[in-house]
Amino acid sequence: MEKVWLKQYPEGVNPEIDLEQYQSIAHIFNESVEKFADKPAFTNLGVTLTFADLDRESANFASYLQHDLGLPKGSRVAIMMPNLLQYPIAIFGVLRAGMTVVNVNPLYTPRELKHQLNDSQATTIVIVENFAKTLQDVIHDTPVKNVVLTGIGDCCGWFKRTLVNFVVRKVKKMVPNYQLSKFIWFNDAIAKGSKKTFEPANVTADDIAFLQYTGGTTGVAKGAVLLHRNMVANIQQASAWLSPVLEEGKEIIITALPLYHIFSLTANCMTFMKHGGLNVLITNPRDMEGFVKEISKFKFTAITGVNTLFNGLLNCSNFAQLDFSHLKMTLGGGMAVQEAVAKKWAKVTGKPLLEAYGLTETAPAVTINPMNLSEYNGTIGLPVPSTDVEVRDEKGKALGFDEPGELWVKGPQVMAGYLGRPEETAKVLKDGWLSTGDVAVMTEDGFLKIVDRKKDMILVSGFNVYPNEIEDVVASHPGVLEVAAVGVPNESSGEIVKIFVVKKDKNLNEDDLKAYCKQNLTGYKVPKLVEFRDELPKTNVGKILRRELRDEKA
Repeated sequence: MEKVWLKQYPEGVNPEIDLEQYQSIAHIFNESVEKFADKPAFTNLGVTLTFADLDRESANFASYLQHDLGLPKGSRVAIMMPNLLQYPIAIFGVLRAGMTVVNVNPLYTPRELKHQLNDSQATTIVIVENFAKTLQDVIHDTPVKNVVLTGIGDCCGWFKRTLVNFVVRKVKKMVPNYQLSKFIWFNDAIAKGSKKTFEPANVTADDIAFLQYTGGTTGVAKGAVLLHRNMVANIQQASAWLSPVLEEGKEIIITALPLYHIFSLTANCMTFMKHGGLNVLITNPRDMEGFVKEISKFKFTAITGVNTLFNGLLNCSNFAQLDFSHLKMTLGGGMAVQEAVAKKWAKVTGKPLLEAYGLTETAPAVTINPMNLSEYNGTIGLPVPSTDVEVRDEKGKALGFDEPGELWVKGPQVMAGYLGRPEETAKVLKDGWLSTGDVAVMTEDGFLKIVDRKKDMILVSGFNVYPNEIEDVVASHPGVLEVAAVGVPNESSGEIVKIFVVKKDKNLNEDDLKAYCKQNLTGYKVPKLVEFRDELPKTNVGKILRRELRDEKA
């Protein structure tokens, strides 16, 4: 397919990046901590780390890994915690020591944790004590030999640290009893590391930076192998795209999505680190009132999130009272941004909610909408620099404009493969191209629109029905808070559409919704079944799990 989208590039954005500029994330990090030493880098629980602080603390942690634990270059270090200051210290410490970060969802069950630790062959884990019991249950069946434990308040000053940890442990009882035969506290590890000299590792572009695990929606979770070249490329791609609106050393981004998620990891932590920006780390974004209270303290310029997070904020009474005068960028990803949410966001904040698209396997950015757009356009934007895309049919033939097919991606951000799974890798990587499993169309002006996941598509009497379209329509009803659409078996039509709805208006009923859908959807797309729920199942980042709803009915 001809690269017609090149002519659509925003002014000031180079369609190609310099792949030789940086060899590793550490290379970018070293440049930033020197350039922005006195600028704030990360803040959480009322404590702020400058770039100089981050440089010192991460070097001390790297020194501990190298000297006290004696870990060689390439060792896998798991990190299992929510957004706390300990996270960036640990991440950059591991990477600067030439080791590989294995990001772990702290909400994992023992079974899930055991699988990931064994699959990644992690020998060391940095874990917040709230989840130590989960580790205790499986550690003897894993390669883990070294445990670095931390309390939620450990990066605070002595008095606040003592108070926060006491409340978490004794008042809120958020730390289940655990027994680990051997561990060291995070702060003690930092102190030990400071007594020896950190030795910068010789990290190359082909070294593994992250083992980033997919959600396992199609089976067991797989570790996407993200090399330093993949991550560096995507940091550069995102930086190039955002450069027309970002001012170095002056940006403040709200980081509510967890740093163990690839979207937040690259878009927030890494990209804004490169630009000298401040990441405001939100530990518990599900506490919407607390979330809004925290961000009210900052003249924030950017925020990223998933549709459900934005929807939750908009339905929080105090959110509309915030000062949005400094906001430059709101970026949605991880799941489809619904038009109703985007329109309300623009009405409340006065700024557009722009959609981006990416995958764990692409580190993650593939496409982003131009920063100069004034309103939501229903697309996932244009390919980022140095990225090729094609929409293909089932035989692999490139399709024309406005023809739905599978989206394929080629670029320097595409992973090296799935760890230890050559057959799974071969299914999705062919001649440098990645098969995304997403159904998309390309418009004549080069913008891409995701129609749906192939596996989520509903087949009604031979017609393709895309859940995203159904959900967009239902979500636009003023009485609806959240919605998920799935297909359920039907003897006469193969499948019919069923929707699961969380009400905003308690008086909303099934007949109202069906009548509304009939006004906005052709007959075979209209939901035949409606089920009201108090809440919908979601991933750790708030993405609605249609699969769980389908499996539940099955």
